[in-house]
Amino acid sequence: MGSYEEQFARDYQAVEAALPGYLPQGDTLQKTVQEAMAYSLLGGGKRIRAVLCLVFCRLCGGTTEEAMPFACAIEMVHAYSLIHDDLPCMDDDDLRRGKPSCHVRYGEAMAVLAGDGLLTLGFETMLGQYYTGRYPPQRVVKAAAELARAIGTGGMVGGQVIDIQHEGKPITGEALNLLHSLKTGSLIRASARIGCIIAGASDDIIAKADSYAKNLGLAFQITDDLLDVTSTPEALGKPIDSDQENGKTTYATLYGVEKSRQIVKELVLEADLAIKGSVLDDPFLYQLADRLAQRDR
Repeated sequence: MGSYEEQFARDYQAVEAALPGYLPQGDTLQKTVQEAMAYSLLGGGKRIRAVLCLVFCRLCGGTTEEAMPFACAIEMVHAYSLIHDDLPCMDDDDLRRGKPSCHVRYGEAMAVLAGDGLLTLGFETMLGQYYTGRYPPQRVVKAAAELARAIGTGGMVGGQVIDIQHEGKPITGEALNLLHSLKTGSLIRASARIGCIIAGASDDIIAKADSYAKNLGLAFQITDDLLDVTSTPEALGKPIDSDQENGKTTYATLYGVEKSRQIVKELVLEADLAIKGSVLDDPFLYQLADRLAQRDR
């Protein structure tokens, strides 16, 4: 399989190569929104969610090729969420992945529509696999249901609601955990689960993948909070101290930097224990959890 770096690079590059093929093409009257969609979807990023989908599918007996349309669909939905998250009515961030946010480049209205377009294209890409005959229909439907559940009011959207409603207000540790488990963690969990589903994994294995990804997602977000106060705009590719400026309580402000780092270590350990001794017991997943928790951007 090669080293962690080699495996991640292969999957990352495979996703990068596949994504453009799913975007709408052509010199049409709606060309501007298509350009805005491509600007945000193809503008870099870690591709963690897509890679998780690919890796879990392979570990459960599937292939990269089988998982790829679903991994790309997840990245479309993630890109949509970032576009909307950056809007002036939300977090009002002008920088994303080291370049102007979609609404800065294309205007607010076109950014909203680009987000809408990527969201619907994600489901079109995923559900469209039903017609290829490559997958048992129930797997395609189950995967799409997982994605829908992850990004609705009981998932990503719900987390954003809690976030907005607590701007400038105190928030408990329990509520903060829920906020990020929904806003960030739900799509990460869905990525792992969908990879398993496409490969036809058992409910028991899907549950182990879910537990791993749940802990990974929270560790990822706490690290994000820490970077907001310890990194630089150049390193992150987006503004720092934005949470503080927006009056948001984060793990760093609630628990302090050192305590937050300890929580991250505990979450990584829980993620590791979730897959230990199963078909998911793979060095790549252990290293992925460590790398995400220790990242500097």
